Amino acid sequence: MTRDDVDRWLERYVAAWKSNDPDEIGALFSADASYRYFPGDEPMVGREAIVAGWLGEGDEPGTIDGSYCCWALDGQRAVATGTSTYTSPEHRVYDNVFLLVFDGEGRCADFSEVYLRRPQPG
Repeated sequence: MTRDDVDRWLERYVAAWKSNDPDEIGALFSADASYRYFPGDEPMVGREAIVAGWLGEGDEPGTIDGSYCCWALDGQRAVATGTSTYTSPEHRVYDNVFLLVFDGEGRCADFSEVYLRRPQPG
């Protein structure tokens, strides 16, 4: 993996999140991948469970955006940082850190997210 590889994966991650297309979501992850919303959470395990989890949390089209980039890389392990923005039902911005482990085919085999909602102005 290179930083560019991670950044391209992150771009596909955002596209899949926006589309809610099961094939796009599934293509991001290895067959036996683990996905956590927080590092200590019980993970969703397996591509099918991850796709189902994403679709169960599905956001309305046009109400979300994200921008992430590789912050650090060590072999197949990466840390990415960025922001997630929701515009409905209210405007919210979250700062994110993704802890990623990739397999030899560029699919994510282990995903843990850490996020913090930014305070609302005023």
